[in-house]
Amino acid sequence: MAPVSEQPAPQGEGGPAGAPPAGLRQENGGERGPAGGEGGGGAVPQPLPREEAAGAGEGPGAAEPPEGGWGWVVMLAAMWCNGAVFGIQNSCGVLFVSMLQHFGGSQDRQMAFKTAWVSSLSMGMVFFCSPIVSIFTDLFGCRKVAVIGAAVGFVGLLSSSFVSTIEPLYFTYGVLFACGCSFAYQPSLVILGHYFKKRLGLVNGIVTAGSSLFTVTLPFLLRVLIDSVDLFNTLRVLCVLMFVLFLAGFTYKPLVSNTKDKEVAKKGKLRFPPEKKIFNFSVFKVMSYRIWAFGIPAALFGYFVPYVHLMKHVKDRFGDNVREEVLLLCLGITSGIGRLIFGRVADYIPGAKKVYLQVASFFFIGLMSMMIPLCHVFGGLIAVCLFMGLFDGCFICIMAPIAFELVGAQDVSQAIGFLLGLMSIPMTVGPPIAGLLRDHLGTYDVAFYLAGVPPLIGGAILCIIPWVHERQKLKERAKTVDGETTEKMLENESTLVSDAAEKTVKEMESGF
Repeated sequence: MAPVSEQPAPQGEGGPAGAPPAGLRQENGGERGPAGGEGGGGAVPQPLPREEAAGAGEGPGAAEPPEGGWGWVVMLAAMWCNGAVFGIQNSCGVLFVSMLQHFGGSQDRQMAFKTAWVSSLSMGMVFFCSPIVSIFTDLFGCRKVAVIGAAVGFVGLLSSSFVSTIEPLYFTYGVLFACGCSFAYQPSLVILGHYFKKRLGLVNGIVTAGSSLFTVTLPFLLRVLIDSVDLFNTLRVLCVLMFVLFLAGFTYKPLVSNTKDKEVAKKGKLRFPPEKKIFNFSVFKVMSYRIWAFGIPAALFGYFVPYVHLMKHVKDRFGDNVREEVLLLCLGITSGIGRLIFGRVADYIPGAKKVYLQVASFFFIGLMSMMIPLCHVFGGLIAVCLFMGLFDGCFICIMAPIAFELVGAQDVSQAIGFLLGLMSIPMTVGPPIAGLLRDHLGTYDVAFYLAGVPPLIGGAILCIIPWVHERQKLKERAKTVDGETTEKMLENESTLVSDAAEKTVKEMESGF
């Protein structure tokens, strides 16, 4: 996928635009899916981990981000993380074709269905773990979570290179590797807000470019490796990326330490915050957020289908006469361009009306999915992928700004975490269903036509969000005005009663 766009946080009281409220840190959005699918969202404030909370945002002595220094090393480490995690995920189409050839048998008529589960589980688990990763990051800090996550991902990818059938890959690649990627990825976005504030938009742009860079180059490298050293040795070579990611996690040095918590840790005790602070379900009380949180997953049932099955579709239709990896190159390049262009455009669109950009994105993504079977020349597919990547980047880059508008900066971190968790379901289910249709019908045409329907439906659902959100704001204003009016009436009544009592007392005194 691609990273969610980097948008500065709304202006807090007494601070510059983009500065998070006291006691919060800014966090970048996650990546979502291929080519532009990084899940999370732009700069997202999140409660500081226990090891990093003390002194942050408390009074005039609160530490300010250094805007550089060691932060540039952290930025490069986060860029590598972004690229390694989603570069591998976005290149699943190349691995899918190789797995089909290696594990497929002439007697197995459901091989595309079975193989698609590997990539679908992997991408789905990256998102499914997001709410859990947010909690662990809050509790234990960025460095520990990122390092352990990279180690788990390394073990999962390495163990995937020793299987002899497709079924063990569901666990080793689809669950173990993906969970490790999720735990390694999210802290890499959170830590950026510790080192940058004024330059956070620039830094996030550089970091998310890592995904596009790897998405553009990795498919060609994978094809060369698979042709020369086979699938399993290719997976072992990819383990090098995870090992570097493991080392990169050690660069996430927290700027502020909580001495009191360190003393407690030395005594072998760990104090957890109240359960209500860990699981913040209050965001679902906001009607506009509820519509958004269920409308987005509804639109994504067909989203990941082209990334998994497009390579196989090209082989079926054009044979070995074309370089199908060029399509992933097109997706990666235009996804990066889309994030830059539409991220800037979103700055000029007020409030919840930014949702209309996502509506347009889903419309074009759905339309492009339906056009894939209609392309009988390879150049047509290239044009489709260019447009699909462009609007894919648009969808990703405005997730965080929309979350800010709907729930506010205080709750935006877990709001995005819940959204990514809900997104995992359709992204996991869609590709296997497409594979099942291919196994039974012998072609991907129907699968791509159907994959274009959910984005159109989801986009239609999202259209009502600005209207609902505006009504919410009007009701809140009305309540505020009514409350102020009632308070003033009570004050006036109290004043009148007080004046009457004073007048009575004076009259009585004058009588005596």
